[in-house]
Amino acid sequence: MRNNPRNIPALLSQRVNAAPDKIFLLSEADGRRFTYQEFEAAVRRVASMLSANGIRKGDGVSLLLPNSAEYVIAYFACWRLGGVAGPINSLLKAQELSYVISNSEAKLLLVNSEYSPLVDEIRNELTTLQAVITFDSEAEATRKFADDGASRVPPVPEINSEDEAIIIYTSGTTGKPKGCLLTHGNVIANAKQISNWLGFTERDRLLSVMPLFHMNAVSVTTMAALYAGGSTVVSPKFSASRFWQVISDYQITSFGSVATMLSMLLSTYPKGVPEGLRTDQLRFAMCGSAPVPAEVLKRFEETFQCLVVEGYGLSESTCRSTFNPPDERRRPGSCGLPIGNEMRVVDEEDREVPDGTLGEIVLRGENILKGYHKNPEATSVAFRNGWFHTGDVGYRDADGFYYIVDRKSDMIIRGGENIYPREIDEVLYQHPAIATAAAIGVPDPLYGEEVAAFIVFKPGTEATEEEIIAFCSARLADYKCPKTVRFVEEIPKGPTGKLLKRELVKKFARSK
Repeated sequence: MRNNPRNIPALLSQRVNAAPDKIFLLSEADGRRFTYQEFEAAVRRVASMLSANGIRKGDGVSLLLPNSAEYVIAYFACWRLGGVAGPINSLLKAQELSYVISNSEAKLLLVNSEYSPLVDEIRNELTTLQAVITFDSEAEATRKFADDGASRVPPVPEINSEDEAIIIYTSGTTGKPKGCLLTHGNVIANAKQISNWLGFTERDRLLSVMPLFHMNAVSVTTMAALYAGGSTVVSPKFSASRFWQVISDYQITSFGSVATMLSMLLSTYPKGVPEGLRTDQLRFAMCGSAPVPAEVLKRFEETFQCLVVEGYGLSESTCRSTFNPPDERRRPGSCGLPIGNEMRVVDEEDREVPDGTLGEIVLRGENILKGYHKNPEATSVAFRNGWFHTGDVGYRDADGFYYIVDRKSDMIIRGGENIYPREIDEVLYQHPAIATAAAIGVPDPLYGEEVAAFIVFKPGTEATEEEIIAFCSARLADYKCPKTVRFVEEIPKGPTGKLLKRELVKKFARSK
């Protein structure tokens, strides 16, 4: 593509004009297929519905939906109006959900009926919402716009590359999630970077099995497919038992994954792809969120004859900032090379360090977020000295390949989900028996890391491990909840009184 369009609706229009009858979106759940032209028509219908409910350029629309064709259509309908799509992690509990919707100042919520009881529970708290629309079926929701709606389809407003397209919440070190503001330019830039680096073409068919409330599925397997003029298959969720059947049925050429998925596939199919299935077209698996253990990567490639291409990125970089080359240059254990943005390793004074030296990874480029919503202080800190500071520690080798070895923060990555212990700590401190609490990440063979909590009781009080876990479960998404609780007399502290979580990690390892 010689000239990048200024906004996502223009990119879609280019694809419709170039190949209107080519299949773009396939729904694995029910077999529906949308050509580029049919997909754009569905987007127009939903945009008309949103417009009729008062959505205009700059307005936020929260999306609480399962992986589905409806989810993809909803994103594009928001963008057609110049609205800001706000994907919501469907694993969140009521108080977490309330915070995200309210903080984003969303005016409308598209919700699948599966999650309606949860929304009903907090509806009175959602004061910015002007409407809640059940969106189980695009055809049903837009029925009255199907026949005579053409005249009511609002024109695409003037949308520039710097206009906001997505607000996606990432866990924050202060305990409250931060809303990352990603622009049309960010989204298109990252789609271009991914598509060009991995060599996607109109012949590629990508599988979106990762959650569409994360940027991985949006950027890597949806927008990159659109940019390349290819197609994407959206699957409701990852199923190890059905995975290779889906790859075969839809002739998938690449899919997004995390290390946990690769481990589960190895466990389910130790002898390789089941006989009779067609997987010759599969080029590689794309993997991110956390490094793949070397042994898992080696076994996966040997068992399934499928290359694993690791990458690195975060919501703040739209998604991917690096990828290994999908060829003989690939280096297992490395997160690869920058795919179009600038990348450095710096010391505490933001001075670039020599190759092979550990430092903080910093980024700069078209795919880096605009800023954090209503949080100028966090934005300023993150962008100090003109570079986005990731908080990740790594190094670059002499050939320019990057390696991530640690995190400056205490963030836990469980099965691809980012968890900040501070958020768990704040919930633990709400328990009446707890005097001091600290959540940490501990190694787990399946999920990479699990959450463990260390507790010091107030004098004269007590609680069981089951009670503590149940207390957290009522207030936190299940993936954030501690799976083990250790009761101790004290938690190690530094000279300033800061809890030394790394000492707890060592303590946990010794106690196993």
